[in-house]
Amino acid sequence: MGKILEVRDLHVCFDTFSGEVHAVRGVDFYLEEGETLAIVGESGSGKSVMTKCIMRLLPTPLSRIPKGEILYKGKNVIKLKEKEMQTVRGSEISMIFQDPMTSLNPTMTIGKQITEGLMKHQNLSKKETKMRAIQLLTLVGLPNPEKRVNQYPHQFSGGMRQRVVIAMAIACNPKILIADEPTTALDVTIQSQILELMKDLQVKMHTSIIIITHDLGVVANVADRVAVMYAGIIIETGTVDEIFYRSNHPYTWGLLTSMPTLQTKSTRLVAIPGTPPDLISPPKGCPFASRCQYVMEVCINHMPDYSNLTDTHLVACWLLDDRAPRIEQPFIARGGTGDG
Repeated sequence: MGKILEVRDLHVCFDTFSGEVHAVRGVDFYLEEGETLAIVGESGSGKSVMTKCIMRLLPTPLSRIPKGEILYKGKNVIKLKEKEMQTVRGSEISMIFQDPMTSLNPTMTIGKQITEGLMKHQNLSKKETKMRAIQLLTLVGLPNPEKRVNQYPHQFSGGMRQRVVIAMAIACNPKILIADEPTTALDVTIQSQILELMKDLQVKMHTSIIIITHDLGVVANVADRVAVMYAGIIIETGTVDEIFYRSNHPYTWGLLTSMPTLQTKSTRLVAIPGTPPDLISPPKGCPFASRCQYVMEVCINHMPDYSNLTDTHLVACWLLDDRAPRIEQPFIARGGTGDG
């Protein structure tokens, strides 16, 4: 396996009436061939902006990329002309958007929406594209695909629409599939089915997946590695085991502690106090400092460098400095059940 995607020192800004919003602030991560990387964080942390930047789907001229590289198979996506990017978008890198109802055109049949991408990127006849659409609907588990291919989005349930969106995304056998909150609007049973479908498709198609979510239950189910994002910065990254059982950033502890468990005795969920910082005037130190119970003066004034705990586990936190006081990690962050 090798790295199919590398993001290096990526910065993304938006011009607004209130000022310049620094939505992504120096992000580095990579994606290996055939693996699933989960990007986790609260709403507004920059997850979706960062992945739409990979697809070159950010609005212009409101958005700018003042610095950074996005290397797909060694080629910098940011530097590609729009015509060159059109050959990559959909066929090489594809995306499952957050809300399937707004992703689908209500005036077009499902079959026509699936075949649009096929006709653009693959040299197939009209009959062949329809047959391929039926195959894709079968692959994602939709019953009666021969009938469904001629129906419209309003004739499908939420879970079925999500399956259609997945069929559209995998139509051209992309090397990278980006899933933006693919299970947010679905009930728990359908969520589980969609996640199992994605895992099954990854095995069959050897696709690398980036999944954006705020649900750590989803992460535990599908991911190989996790990047925890906060205020436009990745503050911790590691394997699933490293993040769930050996995490070292207070924000990651907060996310883990806020997860409900079967052993939770109280009905009240634990929340992370405070609110994320204003990214029009981002803090010069650690962005989590104002909400962190372990905050030190250095946290407010200086952003920490990454500490390499293992080859895969990186953490940006001053608590890992030799001069910092020793902190006892919350029990759940060490893999407990939260009832101790």
